[in-house]
Amino acid sequence: MRTLTGCEALREALREEMRRDKTVFCLGEDIGVYGGAFGVTRGLLDAFGPERVLDTPISEAGFTGVAIGAALAGSRPVVEIMFMDFILLAFDQLANMAAKSRYVFGPHAACPLVIRTPGGGGRGYGPTHSQSLEALFAHIPGLKIVAPSTPADAKTLLKAAIRDDNPVLFVEHKLLYSLRGEVPARASSRVERLGKARVVRKGRDVTIVAWSWMTELARRAARDLAEAGVDAEVVDLRTLSPLDSETVMTSVARTGRLLIVEEGCRTGGFAAEIGFQAFESVFDRLDAPIRRVTCPDVPISASPVLEQAALPSQTAIAAAAAALMTDEI
Repeated sequence: MRTLTGCEALREALREEMRRDKTVFCLGEDIGVYGGAFGVTRGLLDAFGPERVLDTPISEAGFTGVAIGAALAGSRPVVEIMFMDFILLAFDQLANMAAKSRYVFGPHAACPLVIRTPGGGGRGYGPTHSQSLEALFAHIPGLKIVAPSTPADAKTLLKAAIRDDNPVLFVEHKLLYSLRGEVPARASSRVERLGKARVVRKGRDVTIVAWSWMTELARRAARDLAEAGVDAEVVDLRTLSPLDSETVMTSVARTGRLLIVEEGCRTGGFAAEIGFQAFESVFDRLDAPIRRVTCPDVPISASPVLEQAALPSQTAIAAAAAALMTDEI
């Protein structure tokens, strides 16, 4: 095993896939000479040249449209959108073109497009650079959504996304870039299957469901809970669409308690979808009401104090799970 940062693992995945398949190319703002806003594409321009690592104008709708056209024509473009907040400028292209290509043009109109974008808060970037918007895109049929929580998953899931014949939104939490973790040395030949959650910690008392950076916080909260005598199971969704409901519901049916952690805003969030699916599927196995820990319905502040007050925390997750142990239906 090697220890890599999330940034290094993502760069390795891109490098390996570009070597393996000459139809893979990257495009986005400042990804070439500068190496990307968070350094993920650093060195790729020297390795593959300007025809496969393209610096684009500041026009998310424009270069996303170019990538969709290239994907429909047989290439496998990987787009970097500098901050997830800016993806709204390309929402029409993704929702009405990429996601619907097979439905409109037939099963042979593959659109193997990956949109990489940094999401989430925690770095004081303020309300227009800190949002978690994956719930908006989960409402769009035909679009896959991936949100890794570890460097190892960042690498293998990105490789799987690049090889997928459907458009994939690949959400990279900003705090994942510096997170260190073990990545198998032979991971170049290992590709994950999209749509499979993972139980990252076994437990018997309560199920905590999370994704992206919230999974890391849930792991830490589970350690705190263990010291207090609560045995929490942590399920990392890894992909929101397709959603692995079976793994989630199997866990909830066994523990009888469900806590969902989401960094996005509370109203209309993806946590509500998971909770209602549990209500429909395993209500008779629940011993307590379903709870969720989310960001309140407020923009994320640039003030570190206000930002931390809004974002879900390790302490808040542990407290919510502990409270579930005394709740009853």
